[in-house]
Amino acid sequence: MIEIDAILLVGAVVLIAAIIAARIGARVGLPSLLLFLGLGLVMGDSGIGIPFDNADLAQALGFAALVVILAEGGLTTRWSDIRSSTILATLLATVGVGISVGLMTLFGYYVLGLPIWVALLLGAVTSPTDAAAVFSVLRTVPIPHSLRGALEAESGLNDAPTVLLVVMASSFAVGEPMELGIPGVIGLIVIELLGGMAIGGGLGWLGAQILRRVALPSSGLYPLAILVWTIFAYGISALIHASGFAAVYVCALILGNAQLPHRAATRSFVEGIGWIAQIGLFVMLGLLAFPERVTPNAALIAVAGGLFLTLVARPATVVACAVWFKIPARHQVFLSWAGLRGAVPIVLATIPLAQGVPGAEALFDIVLVFVIVFTCLQGPTLPFVARRLGLVDDESAQDVEVEVAPLDKISADLLQVRIPVKSRIVGVEVGELRLPKDTVVSLIIRDDRPFFPDGRERIQAGDELLIVTPEDQRVNTEERLRAVGQRGRLARWRARAEE
Repeated sequence: MIEIDAILLVGAVVLIAAIIAARIGARVGLPSLLLFLGLGLVMGDSGIGIPFDNADLAQALGFAALVVILAEGGLTTRWSDIRSSTILATLLATVGVGISVGLMTLFGYYVLGLPIWVALLLGAVTSPTDAAAVFSVLRTVPIPHSLRGALEAESGLNDAPTVLLVVMASSFAVGEPMELGIPGVIGLIVIELLGGMAIGGGLGWLGAQILRRVALPSSGLYPLAILVWTIFAYGISALIHASGFAAVYVCALILGNAQLPHRAATRSFVEGIGWIAQIGLFVMLGLLAFPERVTPNAALIAVAGGLFLTLVARPATVVACAVWFKIPARHQVFLSWAGLRGAVPIVLATIPLAQGVPGAEALFDIVLVFVIVFTCLQGPTLPFVARRLGLVDDESAQDVEVEVAPLDKISADLLQVRIPVKSRIVGVEVGELRLPKDTVVSLIIRDDRPFFPDGRERIQAGDELLIVTPEDQRVNTEERLRAVGQRGRLARWRARAEE
C-alpha cells in the first residue's frame, strides 16, 4: 500500500511538472515534447537517480502510448481536411518510407561507416514521421487543409510498416533466418497494413452504428466508449497478426467523423488522454536514456544522419511521391521540412535494444541525439517556413464548433454551437441561416445571458446557439451551419459559383 501511495504521489508530481513545462515551452517557443524528455533525463540515473533500464518494458509501454496517441489523432482529424490527400499520404507512408530507409541505409553504411544492420535500423527508425509531434505542432499553423491533412494522415499510417520492418530487421540481425526473402517481407508488410486498415474500417463503422443508437446513462461514458473501441480495434488486429497501428488510426478516424453524440466532449477527453500518453512516453524515454553514454562520435553520426535525412532523403521521398500529382513546388518544400520526428524513432529504437542486436545501445544514443537536435530545429521554425512560402492564411474562416446531445424519448437532437471570432457566420441574422425544416434556434447565450432570438437577431462572435433539430435533419443542419461559417449568408450561391 505504501508503494502504491508513493507511485501515485510521484506520478502526480511528474504530471504537474510536465504541465508547467508545457506552459513554459509554449511561451518560449520550445517543443513541449522535448521538455518532457528533459524531465525524464533529470529524474533518471543522470539526475535524481531513479533507475530504469528495462528495454522490454519500455517497448511495451511505448507501443501502448503510441496506440493512444494515434487514437487521439484519428478522433480529432476531420475527414474533409485529409480526403483530398489520402492517396499522397498513403504513398508517403509506404513507398516514401521505403525510399527513405534505402537512402539512409546507403548513407549510413558507405558514408558514416556503420555496420550494415545498424545502418538499416538507423534508416528504419528515423524514416517515419511522428504523430504526436505533427498533431501538436501543425494544428497551430494556419496552412491549407490539404497540406496539413497529408502530413497528419502520413504520420498516422507510417508507423505500421516501419514497426514491421524494424522487428524483422532486428530479428535477422540476431541470426534468425529471413525465410520470406525481401519480396516476401514487402508482401507481408503490405498484407498486414491492408488487413489492419480493413479491420479498423469495419470496426469503426460498426462502432459508429452502435454508439449512434445507444443512449448511455452518462455523457462521460461516450468519450470513454469511443476511445476503448479504438483500442479494441488495435487488439483484434494484433491478435490476428494484422497491423494494429493502422487499425487504431483508421477506426478512430471513422468514429471521429461519424455523427455521434457529445463529439466536443469526446475531443476534449481524448486530447487530455493524448497529453498524458505523450508526457508518460517522453518521461519514460528520458529515464531510459543515459546522456553520459553519448560519445562525440555518436553525436556526430546523429547530426550528419539527420542533415542527410532532412535535406536529401525526405525531399527525395516527397518529390518521388508527389510527382504524380499537381502539387505546387512550395507545398513540396513544406512537406519536406515538416517531416517531424519525435517519440516514434526513440520507441522504435527500443526494439533492437530489447532483442539484443549488436550495436543497439549506440543506435539508441544516436537516435536520442537526432530527435533532440532536429525537433528543436524543425518544430519552432515551421510557422516561419510556412509564412516564407506564402502558405499561411491568417484571414481564413474558422469552423463553428458543434456539440450534439441526444434528447431522450423524442426523435430530436440538441446542438450547441460556438461561434469563433473569424467565422463568417458573425453578422448573419438568425432568419438568414435558412436551417432545415422543423429546426429552430431555441436560445442564444451571449455574455452569460441567455435569450430567445427572433429572426432579425444578428449573431455575434462568442455566441453560443442552442438549436433543436429532428434526428433525420441533424446532418443537414450541421452542414448548413458549417457552410455559412465558411462562406457567409450567401453560402449556397457562392458554393455554386466556385464550382
